[in-house]
Amino acid sequence: MKKEDKSILKQYLPEAAVDQVSKWIVRNKVHLKITRNRKTKLGDYRPPIQHPNHRISVNHNLNPYSFLITFVHELAHLQVFEDYKTTVQPHGAEWKKAYRRLMLVMLKDDIFPSDVKQVLSKSIVNAKASSTAELELSRLLLQYDENQNETRVEDLTENTVFRTENGMQFKKGEKQRTRYKCLNLQNNRVYLFHPLTPVREI
Repeated sequence: MKKEDKSILKQYLPEAAVDQVSKWIVRNKVHLKITRNRKTKLGDYRPPIQHPNHRISVNHNLNPYSFLITFVHELAHLQVFEDYKTTVQPHGAEWKKAYRRLMLVMLKDDIFPSDVKQVLSKSIVNAKASSTAELELSRLLLQYDENQNETRVEDLTENTVFRTENGMQFKKGEKQRTRYKCLNLQNNRVYLFHPLTPVREI
């Protein structure tokens, strides 16, 4: 990998992870795209169909630890595609095994802070389909974001009215399993919110 490409990676990754990630990118012929912030996903993987390279994209606004975890998540998809093509489930046993194997490489060194390393070590035993589904890990990673003053749905008391980023107004309701039932005050419909969704209290 070119020196200037490594310099770009250093802007997004923990510095101690750059060499290993660079090796993975070169070895697997990955075209890495750093994208705008996407509300519905942190990253994605696309196989080399109608394109000469494997393609991985990661949102540009993630903190270094979230960026690395997302990259490893997508790299595991790449390895599963190489071994099984499309004959297995996207986040089945094969993906979990690949993700765990890759993440163990990162956990050997002092790349993650001790608190993240401890929670991450537990989460890879039976990894979820997305890091946002790992609530304990997601909550911990938020502590390493530049903007730590955002209000989250879980911070609000029940019946509090809040506004989302798109301007819609809701009233917070009770928790249903892992998400909160919130009433849309414009159309009177109930929506489920992830506990860590950023909102503005009204």
